[in-house]
Amino acid sequence: MGVGKGTTARAFSQKYGIYNIDTDDLIESKENKEVKRIFEKHGEAYFREQEQATANWIETSIKGSFISCGGGFYKVNNLKKLGTVVLLDASFEWIHNRLKTAKNAKNKLAKRPLFAQESEAKKLYKEREKAYKKLADIVVDVENLSLDEQLDFIAKACGVQLPCSDER
Repeated sequence: MGVGKGTTARAFSQKYGIYNIDTDDLIESKENKEVKRIFEKHGEAYFREQEQATANWIETSIKGSFISCGGGFYKVNNLKKLGTVVLLDASFEWIHNRLKTAKNAKNKLAKRPLFAQESEAKKLYKEREKAYKKLADIVVDVENLSLDEQLDFIAKACGVQLPCSDER
């Protein structure tokens, strides 16, 4: 959470002309509530049920898209059936600094209910880190690559055709 999945997915979509779907956005749309409000009203277990329902829908309904997943989405039971799993990898310190120094830092931190307490967020990061790496087909080191380098790395690893230039 907070590594830049949405930013990367939107940029990839724009650069390569591939639709981007964000699982948290889908859930928010279906529930007509922000993730934070879903957690507050129904709890984390309910939200995880909605993630599984979203994964099931994606599996049967979506092809050829870049799907940006929330931080807990790795627990859905059909993740590997949805496509190539790309992990944007960074240290907790880098992610925390990214969120704290963003121009809209207050909003970025506020919309992440599991990031409310730094110590708890770090604990969660440590719990998820091994599972993320185990599930990933491709690992992208976002700390040491520019956004454009990340996009090209992902495209090459996934066999996506680079956009044609119109130089004549």
